[in-house]
Amino acid sequence: MTARRLHPRRSALAAAVAAVTVAGACGRTDPPARGRTDQAAPSPADRAAERRPSILLVTLDTTRADAIGPEAAGIETPAFDALAARGLRFRQAYATVPETLPSHASMMTGLYPAGHGLHENARYLPGSQPVLAERLRSAGYATAAFVSSFVLDRRFGLARGFEVYDDELPQGLAERTARETTDRALAYLKGQPRRPLMLWVHYYDPHHPYRPPEPYRSRFPKSPYLGEVAAMDEQLGRLVQAFERSVGAPTALVVAGDHGEGLGDHGEAQHGKLLYQATMHVPLLLVRTGRAPGTSDTPVSLRQVYATILGCAALEAGEGLAGPGHEIVLGEAMKPFLTYGWQPQVMAVQDRTKAILAGRPEAYDLAADPAETRDLGPAAGVPRPLLTALRDYPVPSLEPSPPAEALGEEARRKLASLGYVSAGAAPVARKDAPRPADMTRLFDALDLASALFVHEEYGRVIPVLERILAADPGNLDAALRLATAHSSLGHDAQALEAFRRAGEMAPRSPDVRTYLALHYAKGRQWEKAVPLLEKTVAETPGRLPAVEALARLRERQGRVEQALELHEKVYALRKPSDGELIRLGELAMAAGRTPLAIESFEKARNQEGKGFAHDLELGVLYLSAGRYDEARQALDRVPASHPAYPMALFKRAQVSVLLGEPDRAERIALARRRADPTTRELIARERLFQPR
Repeated sequence: MTARRLHPRRSALAAAVAAVTVAGACGRTDPPARGRTDQAAPSPADRAAERRPSILLVTLDTTRADAIGPEAAGIETPAFDALAARGLRFRQAYATVPETLPSHASMMTGLYPAGHGLHENARYLPGSQPVLAERLRSAGYATAAFVSSFVLDRRFGLARGFEVYDDELPQGLAERTARETTDRALAYLKGQPRRPLMLWVHYYDPHHPYRPPEPYRSRFPKSPYLGEVAAMDEQLGRLVQAFERSVGAPTALVVAGDHGEGLGDHGEAQHGKLLYQATMHVPLLLVRTGRAPGTSDTPVSLRQVYATILGCAALEAGEGLAGPGHEIVLGEAMKPFLTYGWQPQVMAVQDRTKAILAGRPEAYDLAADPAETRDLGPAAGVPRPLLTALRDYPVPSLEPSPPAEALGEEARRKLASLGYVSAGAAPVARKDAPRPADMTRLFDALDLASALFVHEEYGRVIPVLERILAADPGNLDAALRLATAHSSLGHDAQALEAFRRAGEMAPRSPDVRTYLALHYAKGRQWEKAVPLLEKTVAETPGRLPAVEALARLRERQGRVEQALELHEKVYALRKPSDGELIRLGELAMAAGRTPLAIESFEKARNQEGKGFAHDLELGVLYLSAGRYDEARQALDRVPASHPAYPMALFKRAQVSVLLGEPDRAERIALARRRADPTTRELIARERLFQPR
């Protein structure tokens, strides 16, 4: 597989990757209630009579399969172990992708990333894509979710179908502890309605940086990661106990890790860049009332969680996770491909064999070599079914997807604080694209550079980016970040040289053109930016930095109407700040668009409260719109210390006459006494002030 092969042929397997699985049950579904015919849809009363189980889905972020459960080394996890003793534990369960959002998207849709379209964090699940909670809610289930990280914020698309989606995080933070999330879930359970419930609780604790609470910090001084897992396990116990006490029988519980953590295995400290067992092999168990416990060594995919839960709710027939498991289990790690232009990575598992394709195939016997230390290589050969599955897996396009830049600065900083930073540019396909497994020496530098860049520590990031480019000269993301860092520091010559280098890597890249335009827009050569930005905005109207820059340049050109139109486009995509609302109001006022100007100033006043300093403008606009009483109130709020107070007095006198106030003569006299050269002439010409 090479980075150039963007449109592989679709075999039956490839088509299945992008299709919803229809098989899914906690086990075999119960037969239909007596007296029901296939011709009539079940009524709400029938559904209530079926006694569908309440369902608890718990997802354990960043949890390795060997870090929890009865076979875990160096740690005891009594809550998970107790569930494993009661249920069916899958010892060969695999994530679809080693990142939080796309992995959860697979559980909520039943699709591999090639099907639902999310290959990395900070992207958006299309609203047209059905999700698990929608299916359950339409069948009469109460639905609630409690998530612990900004990565799963409702804006990314997984909240659909949930009556309650609790993603509220502590002020200024991007995550919350398992205890905090459990407390909220337990409070919800106290008032849970008397109907079947689907509750999803997401724990984030084992994610880097590892800061376990006491007593687990002291118990695991050399392995804070395991301390985080142990603390999370304690909360899992609290949650399960409260859930089962609240809803009663029957119940179905699914507990799944969304992906693992490298911890140095194969040169990966964290996750997201490689496909080895440390990050792809996850814990997974199913506990259902009336189902016998046991273990399964059949490879299964987290995407089967979707079908399994629907089966538990008797909404689909089939076996789901509990089925015979003949299918090949697939997975991907496309972030290095989509960010750096490295080789795309796909894995396939069947029985005891795992194969990885990233430039060249690798094969491992997981039973004999669970740590994947011995690549069986060409001599042993990859079994043909696995090789076909790898080659047919759809590789995502390098065309830019909706970028994180549309999230705004606060959202990007939250993601950066969690170690997630999306690429600033779409990479280019390279003939010499490196294998991610051969680039592990750069992983730490890449993560550091991303974090420094997002936090605008440009002086510190420049040498890191130069080191990356020395080792990976075709890395367009690093080249553009380097150019932008120099530009932000005012290093014009170095910035232009870096942009030239990026242009040589990708001569037709819209990203290079856009970032170069943003550089020009800040300096004395700003007119060079205009045609570049015009082309970018025409091609990608949702590219906020380009639209914002072009709006500012239209203002400098005196093209107020066009500037106003562009600002409106920006604020349709993101919430404007108070200052931006004020500027929008001023532009609308200059363009004679009174309703928009009033709306903008009113929004700013509502947000700023007593700090609002534009009551004069608002009063003038109300007066122009014939809203005299509101004009009176706004002008009365203008303080005497305002630089344009004489204008406020003049406008207030006009309003007084129009309202027929008894003190209008005194107000006209006051406006004359306090007049400045501008208002003195206006007062002299004002017909409202002439004797009648």
